[in-house]
Amino acid sequence: MSGPGISVVICAYTEDRWEDILAAVSSVRAQSRPALETLLVVDHNQTLLDRLGKEYKEAVDVRVLANAGPRGLSAGRNTGIAAARGEVVAFLDDDAVAERDWLLHFAEAYTDPRVLAVGGRTEPVWASGRRPDWFPEEFDWVVGCTYRGLPRGRVRVRNVLGGNASFRRSAFDAAGGFATGIGRDGDKRPLGCEETELCIRLTRARPDAVLLIDDRAVIHHRVPEAREHFRYFRTRTYAEGLSKALVARSVGADKGLESERRYATRVLPAGVARGLRDALLARPGGAGRAGAIVAGVLTAAGGYVVGSVRARRGGTTFQVPEVEVAVRE
Repeated sequence: MSGPGISVVICAYTEDRWEDILAAVSSVRAQSRPALETLLVVDHNQTLLDRLGKEYKEAVDVRVLANAGPRGLSAGRNTGIAAARGEVVAFLDDDAVAERDWLLHFAEAYTDPRVLAVGGRTEPVWASGRRPDWFPEEFDWVVGCTYRGLPRGRVRVRNVLGGNASFRRSAFDAAGGFATGIGRDGDKRPLGCEETELCIRLTRARPDAVLLIDDRAVIHHRVPEAREHFRYFRTRTYAEGLSKALVARSVGADKGLESERRYATRVLPAGVARGLRDALLARPGGAGRAGAIVAGVLTAAGGYVVGSVRARRGGTTFQVPEVEVAVRE
């Protein structure tokens, strides 16, 4: 097998996703370009840890680990990074499945030694079987998926998206791990942006670094029924504003909001215009999509203001841990 060895990290926290976790692991095992190993990191759930340990007891290609840090996705990922033996560490959500050539496209990009991170395209799988008429594609990031406005093809980007991403192991040596205190913590408020903060920190530590998205590296991400409703949409966009305030505190508003300015001034106005046009043409959901975009902007802005005030008052903190290198075989 030519190219870098790739370790795949899947972080899990609830037995409610048992079948999804098994499907995620199976999709890694079915890759045309085999993974070096799959690391299942369980976030402070002993019952799930024991159950997965029994499930994969005889598997030589799957290791089940307990999150060695504080509760939350960032610490779980850092646990996986520390244990990984591969030159590249890829991340797959526990409720997603990867297409057969997912790792192949990641590996191809790493033939360039300047490339330190590669992300892919994440497609939603709606629980109801179809996208809600009111849900704008420009806000698919709300459900952890690739959104309208991201560039197509294999292109250079500011940051990759964490549920479908990979990093060269040396990236963590240069910049540290995922910051704790920014990202998700089980079923609590759905914060995010930990991968954005890491990528910006990485390019500051390594100005020569190249970060890419290759939209041929596809995964399919399950969207549960509860996330198809406007209530979740509003909660998630508000949480994004809170998270962006923390990112701006860490790396500065210029870098922290660089991509968001283009998104807000070009992508979203175009989306509103399309929604209004569809409404005039009596197409389903046009007015709802236009209204959702406006509501999403306002709630994210509100979250950003609240998050900025909290950060200035010292009410919210985060830490950037160093990640120790695993013993390589």
